[in-house]
Amino acid sequence: MKLVRFDQGKWGILEGETIYQTDGPGGNPTGNAFDIGSVQLRSPAEPSKIVCVGRNYLEHIRELGNDFGNNLPKEPGLFLKGLNTLADPANPASPDNTGEAVPYPSFTSLLHYEGELAVVIGSQMKNVPEDRALEHVLGYTCALDVTARDVQKTDLQWVRAKSSDKFCPLGPWLVTDLEPEKTTVRTYINDQLRQEAPTSMMIFSVSKVLSYISSFMTLEPGDVVLTGTPEGVGELKRGDKVVVAVEGLGDLHTRIAH
Repeated sequence: MKLVRFDQGKWGILEGETIYQTDGPGGNPTGNAFDIGSVQLRSPAEPSKIVCVGRNYLEHIRELGNDFGNNLPKEPGLFLKGLNTLADPANPASPDNTGEAVPYPSFTSLLHYEGELAVVIGSQMKNVPEDRALEHVLGYTCALDVTARDVQKTDLQWVRAKSSDKFCPLGPWLVTDLEPEKTTVRTYINDQLRQEAPTSMMIFSVSKVLSYISSFMTLEPGDVVLTGTPEGVGELKRGDKVVVAVEGLGDLHTRIAH
């Protein structure tokens, strides 16, 4: 099932080209219906926090110059992105609806893309064992973790590098029945494939990540978890068109402002 958030925060179920409005994510039908091409898609989550896994693919660790050899991290490395980073996706059914552009901040000269599988929580999680973690998932979507790489290396913390406005485009919708360890993440820049990896190559699985986070931080309905990016990260230029495509989810289209 595909869950869509649109216009002024309405929710609905997408069937074909029609959105059937509901009274909440996965909720009861209201009787209203909309053609998908006629609406503005919104980020398909209303989180209290965005939790991100850093360096969850071995080859990405190596390309950043952090080769642990056979001593892989024993626990997921986490950071947060501010809620101000959410950016609405383009509407694939409406060519003129290009979503929200990602600003290119004046404080950086090296902006990077990181395509990722994102998880949206459906029910509260606290101390949830790994084998029960996926029961608390509302759905899965595509995410672009935009990073000011030069600032990430020089600032004491990652706040500017990771949490500038619109640094987390999300969408285009949620899919509820994805098997998160049996899909592939791809990122295209101006129609050129730059990242490609199966999620089975994650160091920490989605269920492990969610269970680990819930051991010290309560995850609330609507919270977003970004599960890490594969190798192939690289530079973004002003005006670039970015597509994050996760098999079974659809494509997140976004762009970098001029």
